[in-house]
Amino acid sequence: MLKPLKPKAPRVDGGSFAIIAAKYNGRYVDAMLNAAQKELDRAGAKEVEVIRVPGSFEIPAVAAKLAQSHLPPLSAIICLGVIFQGETSHAQHIGWGVTHALAQIQLQHEIPIVHGVFIFENEEQARVRCLGKRHNRGIEAARTALEMARVMAEVERCT
Repeated sequence: MLKPLKPKAPRVDGGSFAIIAAKYNGRYVDAMLNAAQKELDRAGAKEVEVIRVPGSFEIPAVAAKLAQSHLPPLSAIICLGVIFQGETSHAQHIGWGVTHALAQIQLQHEIPIVHGVFIFENEEQARVRCLGKRHNRGIEAARTALEMARVMAEVERCT
């Protein structure tokens, strides 16, 4: 069951974020991207860098490069993509590969990676979760990135 988004995003003073967004299934990804950018802007993010890649499978390569070499280090990386389930298991293979790679990058580089790459069975599912304001996964991804940036800064102060 879908839960509506909470009314407010956490506030951040500064912070640098990257959003890696797939071009494939652009109607849905673009809507999530726009919503995420607006949410980060409303929350006071200092810098938001957007990088477009051909499809969801290409997202981890860019995430790894950014996590490894971006100076100054990013507060979080948001990854956005939409995959539709077809007649074969191809969508699951892409989804699993992306998920596994993003988890490894997050652990290896100790930077929050927000996984916003979704597999949908049909366009109605994508429409509700990507195009609407009540359940937009782009807003949700930005809020997760903001919260994780805050948590990581707090942990850094404690160590």
